Amino acid sequence: MPDPVEDFPAASVAPARSITALPKAHLHLHFTGSMRHGTLLELAERDGIRLPTSLTEEWPPELSTADEKGWFRFQRLYDVARSVLRTEEDVRRLVLEAALDDAADGSVWTEIQVDPSGYAARFGTVTDFTDLVIDAVRDASQRAGIGMGLVIAANRTRHPLDARTLARLAAQYAGRGVIGFGLSNDERRGDTASFGPAFAIAERAGLALVPHGGELRGPAHVTQCLDHLHPHRLGHGVRAAESDAVLGRVADSGVALEVCPTSNVSLGVFSTLEEVPIRPLMAAGVDVALGADDPLLFGSRLAGQYAVLRAAQGLTDGELAELGRMSIRRSYAPSDLVSSSLTAVDSWLTSTDEAPSA
Repeated sequence: MPDPVEDFPAASVAPARSITALPKAHLHLHFTGSMRHGTLLELAERDGIRLPTSLTEEWPPELSTADEKGWFRFQRLYDVARSVLRTEEDVRRLVLEAALDDAADGSVWTEIQVDPSGYAARFGTVTDFTDLVIDAVRDASQRAGIGMGLVIAANRTRHPLDARTLARLAAQYAGRGVIGFGLSNDERRGDTASFGPAFAIAERAGLALVPHGGELRGPAHVTQCLDHLHPHRLGHGVRAAESDAVLGRVADSGVALEVCPTSNVSLGVFSTLEEVPIRPLMAAGVDVALGADDPLLFGSRLAGQYAVLRAAQGLTDGELAELGRMSIRRSYAPSDLVSSSLTAVDSWLTSTDEAPSA
């Protein structure tokens, strides 16, 4: 599945301005999932790692997480991809290529999320790996010409005490490359309330609180996340739209949602892109930041999220510009970058440059 950015069938809404030229922030991007497909193939061949056909000739894979078996298959592919990262140079390459890809897609600021405990065995210790990634992010940011921040994320399939350990690690690096603390993996696993103490540690350190929620579980779990994790943003959160009361609470509490349209459809959260509730969320007063989630597994990067919504839902340039603004405002980028980028969005919207045709 190619990553659609500019060109669509004649039946869809004709593009006016270049999506890649629209300034935006990327706030939902997983570390291994940001890898280029070509890099995965190259590194696997280098070390004689046999990849499943769903990551080779059948890429991008057919995925569904309607049940735990489906999530297991998804996680297995992610683990196979992670296994090709074997050297410091591999890590630096992944981060740099992710930064370059986002810069090409118009990102002015990218927040990349990683669970260091998933890599520590190969790279020394959790601290060693965190140091490596922070340095890689710093270098990639300079070389790609965009701002970047690191989110340390706990795994909800592991014990909540592990999450506290990672929260303390994130707190140690607050202000030194780490900007947030998250919670990922299968939303149907674990007790959300039990992760509250970990988020309290991160909150005291002044970190952004950005757990996943409201994707594989419905509005009731969004409420649990609000009650126990006190998020500033919620990864996905789209199922909040199923309850007016919960959606109203999300809006009233000022929690932004990191919405990933192509991954929502790929994983079976919605059957079609038309069903992703972008306009209802915005109409309710909720800030929405589009993200690519795991481009390696879903076959679509940041600009592709804007492109598919323009095609499937007929979003106007004004609506796309507002999505760009919301992503920038709800990022943890430096204030001067936020200000200049918002001005650049206004300039994009008043420009007469059209997107290139086929």
